[in-house]
Amino acid sequence: MQGQQSLYEFKHPVNDEQILEAAAYIIAKKQFRDGVLNSPNDCEEYLKHKLAIHEHEVFAVLFLDSQNRILEFKELFRGTINAASVYPREVVKEVLELNAASVILAHNHPSGITTPSQADKLITTKLQQALNLIDVSVLDHIIIGESTYSFAEHGLI
Repeated sequence: MQGQQSLYEFKHPVNDEQILEAAAYIIAKKQFRDGVLNSPNDCEEYLKHKLAIHEHEVFAVLFLDSQNRILEFKELFRGTINAASVYPREVVKEVLELNAASVILAHNHPSGITTPSQADKLITTKLQQALNLIDVSVLDHIIIGESTYSFAEHGLI
């Protein structure tokens, strides 16, 4: 049934955040066939809709199985307008609980500027080291702002 559009009905008033959550769900449904990430652009688009709505920093992880199928997306840490504390121990616990083979790290910059800070680079390295100990790969770290910044595309992972 190509070309047929889905219709969505809300039974109560919804706010911007709820609409964007619905948009992220629709994007995931259309772009991630069988839960598999098809391209880096699809992943960035999905993460943009999940994280750009926040007015404070949110650090999230996309947990993947050995075939790069999405196991789960979780917002793990919330912070202030320009920082979020990230604890590698908590990320490792979630990875083990979900039996993930790899992860994609993501966080937003409410300022809109996606240039990674020294703290962003440092936490990426710490998480890579912690996850390497349990044979889990960090495929990318994506910063969401007015555009997106991929650590993998810039040779930082």
